[in-house]
Amino acid sequence: MKIYTRTGDQGRTSLLGGARVPKDHLRIEAYGTVDELNSHLGLLRDLCTERHRALLYDVQHILFSIGSRLASGSEAEAERFKVPAVSDDQVAALEAAMDAMDKELPEMRNFILPGGHPTVSQAHICRTVCRRAERRCVALAAHEEVPAVLIRYLNRLSDLLFVLARSLGQELGVPEVPWKPRG
Repeated sequence: MKIYTRTGDQGRTSLLGGARVPKDHLRIEAYGTVDELNSHLGLLRDLCTERHRALLYDVQHILFSIGSRLASGSEAEAERFKVPAVSDDQVAALEAAMDAMDKELPEMRNFILPGGHPTVSQAHICRTVCRRAERRCVALAAHEEVPAVLIRYLNRLSDLLFVLARSLGQELGVPEVPWKPRG
C-alpha cells in the first residue's frame, strides 16, 4: 500500500467514515494536535526513566483511541469501526498515578520555570501540547459531538504531565527554579 494517495492535494481529507472535510476543520485540528502530543510523548518515553515508561506507553495507546474517535466524526462511526472507548476509569488511573508521584515530591510553594534537563523540558512540552489538544477539543465540542470523557482525559493528562516533569526532575537531581515576578 502506498503512503501517498493524492486525495488531499486540494486541501481536503477524509474522516474515518469517509466524509471529506477541509484540512483546517476543527475536527482535523483536534485529532492532529492529539497526534502531535502522542509524538512528543514518544520522545518523552524514550528519554525518561524506566519507572515511567509503562505509564507513557499506556497513555499513548489511549491517545490513539482519542484521535481515532475524533477522526470518526461521530460516536456511531467510532463504534462501527470498533475504536476503543475512553473511560472514566482511565481518567481515574491518571489521577492515581499522579497521586502516587505527588506523594514523593516536596510541596509546591511557587510556580516553577520549565527546564533544567532535556527530559524535564520534554515533559513540559508534552504538557503544553496536551493543553492545546484539550482546547482544540473544547472548540470542536462547541460545534459538534465530542464525548466529554475525551476532554476530561486530556485535562487530567496535562496535570499528570506537570507532576511527571517534577518527578523526573527529582529523579534526575534537577532543582526546581521558582518563578519570581520581575517588576
